[in-house]
Amino acid sequence: MDLFSRSAPEGHEPLAYRMRPRTLEEYVGQDHIIGPGRLLRRVIQADQLSSLIFYGPPGTGKTTLARVIANSTSTVFLTMNAVLSGVKQLREAIDQAKDLRDLQGKRTTLFVDEVHRWNKAQQDALLPWVENGTIILIGATTENPYFEVNPALVSRSRIFQLKSLTREDLMQVARQALAEPGRGYGDYRVTFLEGALEHLVEVANGDARSLLNALELAVETTPDRFPPKSGEEIVVSLETAEESIQKKALLYDKEGDYHFDTISAFIKSIRGSDPDAALYWMARMIRAGEEPRYIFRRMLISACEDVGMADPRALGVVESAAAAFERVGLPEGQFHLTQAVLYLATAPKSNSALAFFDALKAVEEEFAQEVPNHLRDPSRDKHGFGHGEGYQYPHAYRDHWVAQQYLPRDLQGRIFYKPGSQGFEEEIAARVDRRRELQLEAALDGGGGSEEVLTFSPPDKSREGWLRRTAEAQAGNLKRLRDRIFEDLPLQRHHRVLVCSGGSGFLVWEALRRVPEGGVFFLPRDPEKGNLLANLAGQMNRNEGPLVLEKLPEPEEELRFEALLCRQDLGHRENRREYLTRLRGITAPGGQIVVSEIVPRLSTRLSSLVRPGIPETLKTALESAEAALFQDPRRPLTGWTEEMLEEELGQSGFDILSRELIPLTEKVRLTPAALERWLDPSLGGYGTELKGLLAPEDRARLTRLLTEELCSREIPWERQIVLIRGRLLRD
Repeated sequence: MDLFSRSAPEGHEPLAYRMRPRTLEEYVGQDHIIGPGRLLRRVIQADQLSSLIFYGPPGTGKTTLARVIANSTSTVFLTMNAVLSGVKQLREAIDQAKDLRDLQGKRTTLFVDEVHRWNKAQQDALLPWVENGTIILIGATTENPYFEVNPALVSRSRIFQLKSLTREDLMQVARQALAEPGRGYGDYRVTFLEGALEHLVEVANGDARSLLNALELAVETTPDRFPPKSGEEIVVSLETAEESIQKKALLYDKEGDYHFDTISAFIKSIRGSDPDAALYWMARMIRAGEEPRYIFRRMLISACEDVGMADPRALGVVESAAAAFERVGLPEGQFHLTQAVLYLATAPKSNSALAFFDALKAVEEEFAQEVPNHLRDPSRDKHGFGHGEGYQYPHAYRDHWVAQQYLPRDLQGRIFYKPGSQGFEEEIAARVDRRRELQLEAALDGGGGSEEVLTFSPPDKSREGWLRRTAEAQAGNLKRLRDRIFEDLPLQRHHRVLVCSGGSGFLVWEALRRVPEGGVFFLPRDPEKGNLLANLAGQMNRNEGPLVLEKLPEPEEELRFEALLCRQDLGHRENRREYLTRLRGITAPGGQIVVSEIVPRLSTRLSSLVRPGIPETLKTALESAEAALFQDPRRPLTGWTEEMLEEELGQSGFDILSRELIPLTEKVRLTPAALERWLDPSLGGYGTELKGLLAPEDRARLTRLLTEELCSREIPWERQIVLIRGRLLRD
């Protein structure tokens, strides 16, 4: 039951077995799950394993990664192959795990290869022991675990998807095998002629095992005998390489993920109006033996879902091609498939047919609405209840149309169908819009009705109402800003995100939701804010929550971030250029930075809020103080502009993608304490500037007048947020 026990005499194992990595440092590829800072790497290094399922094609390193975990953690590893083992062997493993726990206090990790091969009963037998912690499960499967593995096991496990290795990964694997003495061919003089090694890498198609097997065959069959004589060189030609690895098989399973992934790529290529890609994916399916009727069925759906009213003829074209295919069959029927896919891919696009689902949602969410009286059937009770009375017959009017309402009263003015701007639909869009405008004017008398208003009346009703509105406005502004920051950010689940913030880190939690298998790091400007977030994160699994940093990582730490979110982090810094350069050093190639800062010079100023009546000398002094604070570019904290910030970001090495201003307005009530703080000459800001412009008694008078003027009413306070997006170009 020991993991990876030898299956061949020592020294006779295949190259692929001998070259299996033993540590994380030797492991090649899959940076998206075990790269520096990634969740899985942190879990392995901390020896805090929970149940895992590795999912991916053959040869991507699932079993190898399990071996690395076995060498890197303190748990006892047991292994089983679901094809060869059943409930009996599983019970033996569980008994062994219980003995290790009870007698030696050791944890047990069970690695199950091809875990999807177990039936439901076998998987159910494992579930209670995973649940109570007796077994830590590591499953490996080439099938989608969400479909092939017991949902109860899936819900208790972390799923990590391994991808086919890249050409660069495979080349690194090959070079390791050629250079490694003992395990590989480092003891021999092996030379690959031009194109030979590249051919093995290309045809291996992301499969490291296939590459190493072919490499072994090419190297060991080139000389007359192996190992060669001392000093003899092994030269592998392109012809030998071609003989050592056969043509790659087309990876396609009609019942598995590759089937669904390929048809998905086919439909998305049609939707994206790319005829070349659509033809390629269809050729892949036909070559793999996909049923043409299935392809036609998906194209019939696409004709309505993706082309729709932009070209209503598309449905007829595909239907006609499908009918012709039934009469002709293969191979000539490929022409009918081709004509249908080319028509769809090149047709104008509209998804306005999805309007039905908006209408369906309204039906499900709204109370049952009565059919308007003028639309009811008059054939049975017209004279008794007046059903149908007031209906205007469209064909009796010019253009066979008349403005009248057809929706129930409470839904009048609701729009479900939104015509697109392409093809035939572009022609009808203006007509539909004009008719809707007229229909809104034709609403039935009494429309709208009355609504019952429920209010809460505390002792200070006006103040509570203001607090409620203020809270709603602030929450709405924060949500709007957060949504805008993440809207165009191409995050993937395995990415690493660094949040640098002068606030409480509200961006951290949204980042965590978007990169659950990556890592989120928080660098607060205020350590207290970091402590608060750390306390909240402490209620989560410490390996899954955000990591609070005390300082920026150093470039030599090799921790790189795919996204940096800087909110209220730059405006207070006197040397922003140096700080941005440090951020560039820890940004991954192609990574993005999003800077969100309140622009001081564009925010509401006190002088704009005072009403007529304040002495001119005091108002002039207030305006002069503001000019000194917000218009002098030599003041790095308050005098900077959005153009200056963009220039600094670009000079630090980031390619600027966009810049925009987001206005945020809310009703506020200033407090006397806040005004006194702003006007205090010992605290900087307004007070420092006014000290040189007004005598002490005038400053006191100004403070009193502003308090009386501004603290007695709600004030519309506007802030302009500059949002700048940049990207680190790949080297």
